[in-house]
Amino acid sequence: MSNIGFIGMGIMGYPMARNLLKAGHQVIAYDIVPELLDRAVAAGAARGESSRDVAARSEIVITMLPDGPEVRQAILGPAGVLEGARQGTTLVDMSSISPLVAQEVGTACRAKGVDFLDAPVSGGEPKAVDGTLAIMVGGDEAVFERMLPVLKTMGASATLTGAVGAGNVTKLANQIIVACNIAAMGEALVLATRAGLDPEVVFNAIKGGLAGSTVLNAKAPMVINRNFKAGFRIRLHQKDLRNALLAAEAMKVPLPLTSSVQQMIMALMNSGSGDLDHSAIVKYLEEMARIEVKRPQQASA
Repeated sequence: MSNIGFIGMGIMGYPMARNLLKAGHQVIAYDIVPELLDRAVAAGAARGESSRDVAARSEIVITMLPDGPEVRQAILGPAGVLEGARQGTTLVDMSSISPLVAQEVGTACRAKGVDFLDAPVSGGEPKAVDGTLAIMVGGDEAVFERMLPVLKTMGASATLTGAVGAGNVTKLANQIIVACNIAAMGEALVLATRAGLDPEVVFNAIKGGLAGSTVLNAKAPMVINRNFKAGFRIRLHQKDLRNALLAAEAMKVPLPLTSSVQQMIMALMNSGSGDLDHSAIVKYLEEMARIEVKRPQQASA
């Protein structure tokens, strides 16, 4: 069992840290939001006073933060992880950030003798709770193999996809596919509803064919039942698509479908829907068609 520092006790980090605790690890938690840190301590974690304090008391440090600026601040900033880390500490950033930021952090870690993996996850809050996340990892193979038992405490799979930064490139690829799938599903269900069909019947008819997918199975019932309680918020998906587009621009790769869905998501954020589940991308399409995806007895044009 290890002393593991965990920085970021939000919607994803808290259940991930709890799974480490359940597995018998000692977890030293920190979050800049006092209420989130108090919740982690109540669940059995030790209280960290800062990112630096967490690193000074841990063999392994895991960060799970909203975006690149927060990762930079927590790791590279004043009272950050690298101020407290010792040579031989292992840092695993599980945030979804730009691959360029991951490489910047990796370079700074290497200069201090700290091993670094970028290891973003997919699966949202439900799989964080269940400990069945898909974890995409970039970094040195020996460090990955050493960390694999810890990663498998939080995920059903952990795959090394390349050097530092590769984990986040893989996560961006994942987020592109998820976003475009949700948008395509939304278009299909809006069309079916406008034609007078029961969208649930349509969903059941197509889910076993080539159009079937994990995204369809997870998100179509949410749309049909008008349940947009966030498992993964629209504003976080917007951040991921922004990072994908910035990385693509740097590599001169056109992403026309991603750009279109990003515009839909931005419009939804501007209308106050940023904290809804990303299945609510359908709301943009419903607004254009002036119809809601509902069962026939509920639908109204």
